[in-house]
Amino acid sequence: MRTFLVEVWAELQKTSWPARREVYGTTVVVIIAVVICAVYLYVVDTALNSGIQFLFKTVGR
Repeated sequence: MRTFLVEVWAELQKTSWPARREVYGTTVVVIIAVVICAVYLYVVDTALNSGIQFLFKTVGR
C-alpha cells in the first residue's frame, strides 16, 4: 500500500496543473454554454408543447 501511495504522489508531481485564471475562464465558458443550451431546450420544448396541444384541440374534436 505504501508503494502505491508513493508512486501516486510521484505521478501527481509530474502533472501539469492549469493556472487559476485558466480554470476560471473555462468554467465561465462551460456555465455560459449550459445556460444557452438550457434556454434553447426550454424554447423548443415550449414550442413543441404548444404545437401538440393545438393539434389535439383542432384534430381531437
